[in-house]
Amino acid sequence: MLVAGFFFAVMGICVKLGSIEFSALELVFYRSLFGLVFIAGIIKVRGGTLATKHGRMHISRGLSGLASLSFYFYSITQLPVATAVTLNYTSPMFLALVTVLWYRERVQPQIFIAILLGFLGVILVLRPAISESQLPAGLLGLTSGFLASIAYLNLKQLSATGEPDWRVVFYFCLICTVISGVLLLFYEFHAVSPRGAAILLAIGACATIAQLALTRAYRVGKTLVVGSLGYSTVVFASVLGLILLEEVLPWSSWLGILIIIAAGLFAARESGGTSD
Repeated sequence: MLVAGFFFAVMGICVKLGSIEFSALELVFYRSLFGLVFIAGIIKVRGGTLATKHGRMHISRGLSGLASLSFYFYSITQLPVATAVTLNYTSPMFLALVTVLWYRERVQPQIFIAILLGFLGVILVLRPAISESQLPAGLLGLTSGFLASIAYLNLKQLSATGEPDWRVVFYFCLICTVISGVLLLFYEFHAVSPRGAAILLAIGACATIAQLALTRAYRVGKTLVVGSLGYSTVVFASVLGLILLEEVLPWSSWLGILIIIAAGLFAARESGGTSD
């Protein structure tokens, strides 16, 4: 999950840079298309098969993931990155609620405390703000967090069936590519400059690596613990901003980073490890 968090952070920065030249739907399409090409290459090298007995589960995971990704990318293009990321990272909170209400799983109170602490850390790090004019995009960003929690539960279900990580990622990218590609037929395609091509390739590569790591994390780890460790994206984004963009973080942001790390470690400790 830490690997996934790092590459998701890089992807978010690239999406913001790419929003100068492309629409959110185009970014979703290219992210999925390049991801599909990358994962297809991995499958060819490994000699795996795409045959599956869990088509419905793949479709459910693909649709929820596509909707979440689309709303998330749109919120990044319309809102400050801090606001968009914060709204998307409400997913662990939704994940906890859905797990308890839907699946009737018994969850330790300490896990809930860790999740709430993690979200507090996100707020301290990103210091989000939404004006009245940005409210629609903000609501879509919040919706992306809820849909992400559904997609993560689907990942856990697919992992329980024994589906390999690369097959799950392949069908997710395939569904996203086909649907977003069809939708783009009704919208304008923008010309791809050399700069734009580099950004799109970076988005696709980072997203694929992160998706593979994310799928593996939900296969071998406890759902809510993995969800809590998802906050590591915020930590990596803060550090990358400091190193690459020379962004000087206030004390409140560093305090938030410490809280996020502590919350993740606390969740892992209280769960008794990362294995089911």
